[in-house]
Amino acid sequence: MTVSGSLTTPNPAGVELNKVKRYLVEAVSQAFESNPPPVRKRREFAEQVLQQAYARTKLRLPDTLRVQLFRDVLDEMLGFGPIQPLLEDDAVTEVMVNGPNNVYVERDGKLIKTDVTFRDDEHVLQVIDRIILPLGRRVDSDNPTVDARLPDGSRVNAVIPPVAIDGPSITIRKFSKDKLTVEQLIEFGSLTRDMAEFLRACVVSRLNIVISGGTGSGKTTLLNVLSGFIPVNERIVTIEDAAELQLHQEHVVRLETKPPNVDGRGAVTIRDLVRNSLRMRPDRIIVGEVRGGEALDMLQAMNTGHDGSLTTAHANSPRDALSRLETMALMAGLDMPLKVIREQIASAVDLIVQQSRLRDGTRKVTYISEVAGMEGDTVVMTDIFKFEQTAIGEDGKVIGELKPTGIRPLFSERLQAAGFKLSPQMFGAMSTNMLQSHQPPGRRRRR
Repeated sequence: MTVSGSLTTPNPAGVELNKVKRYLVEAVSQAFESNPPPVRKRREFAEQVLQQAYARTKLRLPDTLRVQLFRDVLDEMLGFGPIQPLLEDDAVTEVMVNGPNNVYVERDGKLIKTDVTFRDDEHVLQVIDRIILPLGRRVDSDNPTVDARLPDGSRVNAVIPPVAIDGPSITIRKFSKDKLTVEQLIEFGSLTRDMAEFLRACVVSRLNIVISGGTGSGKTTLLNVLSGFIPVNERIVTIEDAAELQLHQEHVVRLETKPPNVDGRGAVTIRDLVRNSLRMRPDRIIVGEVRGGEALDMLQAMNTGHDGSLTTAHANSPRDALSRLETMALMAGLDMPLKVIREQIASAVDLIVQQSRLRDGTRKVTYISEVAGMEGDTVVMTDIFKFEQTAIGEDGKVIGELKPTGIRPLFSERLQAAGFKLSPQMFGAMSTNMLQSHQPPGRRRRR
């Protein structure tokens, strides 16, 4: 059987399906080139051509096999090839292509190898091009990495040789069609109702909050949930590398970075956007993630009247988050003493919320910590809530408890001034002695 001419009618069990598929793909491609349909009719047109091309093969495949073959061809022409079914699977949260024969997914927090394959490296590169070309992005040997997003908002990172030694790689963080609510996070055990109410009070009271966590720990999901507490009458400016946030408020201005053009010019960075946002009369600034010198601009914005700002940072603990902020602020290139930067952090950041992915794949808020000021050269932190692991179940499930530490935060007066009278029991206080606010030395200034 050959692809170039009409196919004979062999025994279905002996049909070389890959050759049939290539023939059908070629037929649809030629029809698209000779008579391009309107964008809204591309699928209908492709299905008609596909039926006609299949009829010419004189094949009589079983219905289930024929339907799967048609789907594969349509995925190849209109979707993202072999990984399209994975992108349509709501149970899959991440898709990872490590070359043509190693495709993994994350499902229920666990990594699983799939039986999905590409023909070769060139096939993977074709899918990468299909993702990035509509966005005006490019990837080649001179620019071997690229960040992009799918039409549904899913975040994509692609790396090709010579950087990717074993072949082109694609990582897709899927965009949830349904925004998770705080009630769902409580139901999943990611945080308790008291923690959720405390965080709501902090957001409404315009505290500056940093969400810290490792890769895939759920930082952006939590940022989405916390941003939902922002009052609807406030102007919000969001700043991201690739737009992921799903804010439901009406008064939102979404900003996204821009890569350089072919000449290496015209790039717009997170730092550029943070600086520009200060001239946009924001009530709130939300930075999807700080990774570099923009951390200093963000801290200065927090210290100059832009209270209620939210951002995320990669770190494995609240204390690590402070160290990361110091390092990123130093990347701004200003010759500032480390103590001055720490004072900026202590004055700007009110709360660090640590989001973690545990060994069983579950995601939890493991710490809610107040940045309580300076003591000498050290930033003082106080844990308000934390997760205490007690055991590992027979099924590998992490067993533990999210609970308050018994300490009320220093900013309790700010919460009360905003109308939140949180009960002492929320913080684990059981007696009048525990109702006294924790007073570490070196209290910072009050805004």
